[in-house]
Amino acid sequence: MFADFFKDAGLGTYVFLGVLLLLVVLVLILLKFINLWVQAYMSGTRISLFTLVGMSLRKVNPTVIVRGAISATQAGLPLNVRDLEAHYLAGGRVLNVVQALIAADRANLGLDFRQAAAIDLAGRDVLDAVQTCVNPKVIDCPQQAKVAAMAKDGIQVLAKARVTVRTNIKRLVGGATEETIIARVGEGIVSTIGSSDTHKQVLENPDRISKGVLQKGLDAGTAFEILSIDIADVDIGDNIGARLQADQAEADKRVAQAAAESRRAMAVAEEQENVAAIAANRAKLVLAEAEVPKAMADAFRNGNLGILDYQRIRNIEADTQMRSQIAAGEEATRVSEEDRKKMGE
Repeated sequence: MFADFFKDAGLGTYVFLGVLLLLVVLVLILLKFINLWVQAYMSGTRISLFTLVGMSLRKVNPTVIVRGAISATQAGLPLNVRDLEAHYLAGGRVLNVVQALIAADRANLGLDFRQAAAIDLAGRDVLDAVQTCVNPKVIDCPQQAKVAAMAKDGIQVLAKARVTVRTNIKRLVGGATEETIIARVGEGIVSTIGSSDTHKQVLENPDRISKGVLQKGLDAGTAFEILSIDIADVDIGDNIGARLQADQAEADKRVAQAAAESRRAMAVAEEQENVAAIAANRAKLVLAEAEVPKAMADAFRNGNLGILDYQRIRNIEADTQMRSQIAAGEEATRVSEEDRKKMGE
């Protein structure tokens, strides 16, 4: 039935239906973006419906672009929609950049769209940077605990500083972050305290730390400008010098003990060598004494030694033994008398 109808209708009817279907599809597409177009038009932002459709075809979120363009227009900033699209396609945060430009314009910071887009694409939060530039923030150095340094008198000083910084927009891309500021300030505190003659100088004038650190130009090459360095707290730590001296004395004592033990071991070894030498000499003496009876026997056989001579030798030996015993007894008596005198005293 329908086939007969279309045959009777002719080619003109086909063309008419095709155009009608195309118009319906076009209207449906336009209805998807009509709300955004109306918002842009009512805010004074000139963005056509076909531009919105083109954004969708280019994989750009029209809502983000329209909101950014409306915010910029209401703030009096002439931004090109093409620039917003390009920044979105590059992976940037369009709304964040627009808000940063508005804040920078209100504060007369001289920030343009290209610079803000570069900061955003570099991974920095450009809105936070602008806010920090307008409203400086305070960084604790260090963030936890305190910086420990030692004065020349060996006393440890614990210090904590608070650094007030603001963002340097011109050095934000490629500039060092807060961690560098914290590290440099900590190094400056250690250097200033270490150059002090006594810890009392640091306690009496804590501002000498902040002045010494500020003079070093620690914000060079960073994305921040140091406005002030204030010492929040200063305490006394350990007596590092005394502890080091005690450790050195203990080490010296151990070295001396090791040397004394080495000398004692050498003395013991030498004593043992002497004992061995005495034993060897005694053995030689015994061997020599064993030769005496043999020599006397040979002398008897050869007639060189008579009985009277032998008896005279025995008497001499007995007399020598008796004298040795008497001398030993006198020595023991003298030692005992000296002991009694000492005990009596």
